[in-house]
Amino acid sequence: MTRVVVIGAGLSGLSAACHLAGGGAEVTLVEASGGPGGRAGSLELGGYRFDTGPTVITMPDLVERCFTVLGKDMGDYLHMRPVDPMYRACFADGSELRVRHGVDAMAEEIRRECGPEDAAGFVRFARRLTELYRLEMPNFIERNYDSVLDLLRPLRPALELVRLGAFGRLDPWVRRYFRDERLVRLFSFQSLYAGLAPYEALALYAVITYMDAVNGVVVPDGGVHALPTAIARAAADSGVALRYDAPVERIVLDRADGGPVRGVRLVGGELLACDAVVCTADLAVAYRTMLPGLDPPRALRRAHRSPSALVWHVGVRGPLPTAAAHHNIHFGIRWNDSFKALLDDGRRMPDASLLVTAPTVDEPSMAPPGRHVLYVLEPVPNLDAPIEWSTERKRARDDLFHALTRFGYSRDIEVEHLVDPEDWAAEGLDRGTPFALSHRFFQSGPFRPANHDRRAPGLYFAGASTVPGVGVPMVLVSGMLAAERVLGGTSR
Repeated sequence: MTRVVVIGAGLSGLSAACHLAGGGAEVTLVEASGGPGGRAGSLELGGYRFDTGPTVITMPDLVERCFTVLGKDMGDYLHMRPVDPMYRACFADGSELRVRHGVDAMAEEIRRECGPEDAAGFVRFARRLTELYRLEMPNFIERNYDSVLDLLRPLRPALELVRLGAFGRLDPWVRRYFRDERLVRLFSFQSLYAGLAPYEALALYAVITYMDAVNGVVVPDGGVHALPTAIARAAADSGVALRYDAPVERIVLDRADGGPVRGVRLVGGELLACDAVVCTADLAVAYRTMLPGLDPPRALRRAHRSPSALVWHVGVRGPLPTAAAHHNIHFGIRWNDSFKALLDDGRRMPDASLLVTAPTVDEPSMAPPGRHVLYVLEPVPNLDAPIEWSTERKRARDDLFHALTRFGYSRDIEVEHLVDPEDWAAEGLDRGTPFALSHRFFQSGPFRPANHDRRAPGLYFAGASTVPGVGVPMVLVSGMLAAERVLGGTSR
């Protein structure tokens, strides 16, 4: 039986542990904090409970795999239900659109708000997104790469992507289907999840829009943190040894500069001997702190990082705006100018589009009676930018407060907690970004830092810094791919 230590109980580590255990490995999962979740953590303040990481959950079938590979029924541990509307999109002219579950329902929303031509365009757009997904997911996303040539094996899916225009730019690709500028923004902003503006991202990243707007958004009962908690329970019930409050000091190799994995040394000196390690820490931080004798690979040394995020957790007294949904996107006017400021100039967006998540719409237990939880996210530059967050922090908080007031949310704040790039860095995220490496073409697929290191047999990686990339679906897949590497085949 292969003995494996998984470092980190975030979603990628939990996924890896489940797929490893399902494949017959003896798994120990070690986590520095006191419980599971990683970025998908939880914070309690004054009777309010906040999800501290992702709030938009898509592709629930990938979550379910973590249970089925263990022979478990997800329904015994976790229940997820559709969010409808998935988003309430608010525009500067005062108009609103709601992203509905199901192609027919969304087409009707567009017909009513934008007209029949754009409604028909959406039906064609959804059909094309589905084609992209069915090509990309099995052939390019859910796979390990050993060579750049793997992009052409098999050849037919790559040729199909060319036929669909997937290697053109996203913004003009989306504009083929819509006349209304609001719809162009609504169905292209998802590229920012990959660290790219719509005008610079390739159309193949529209697969994120498929996951988001066609496959659908769900919410776990109890909030997002219930997701890693449930997966951890299923893993423990299947024999995975979960060790919390167990920070790692070093991944022990045969030699300081490489050689086979020998084990994991915890802070305090305990050595966990093993045959393989799956490390889910931020890749740059892992090489710097846990593998100090092993130089980072070139793809990591030269990597371009995504922007960061300012996240403001707010507990407010009083009702939400009448039209508020679970997820609310408030789009600014200066679309391209804001992206250029963020991505090219290293400045805060002059007219930022904000995500305001109000989970208490569906999970009122997260706040005391008559109150609500708000999660406010503004994309901001990472720590490569010349912003002094010690002074910018208060200005940024005040900007968010004034924006919420302008959008009609309650001003009566009872508790609050602001997270800026310096805080993300303190949590072990390189350059202070929770979105890791951007998804430029030459940082995707076989060009992204690999999930194994040939210099250290038995050393594997999972998480947003490696394949396939950023986002809840991708890190769940990354855990599965790392498990496949360890097991020498497939863990599905």
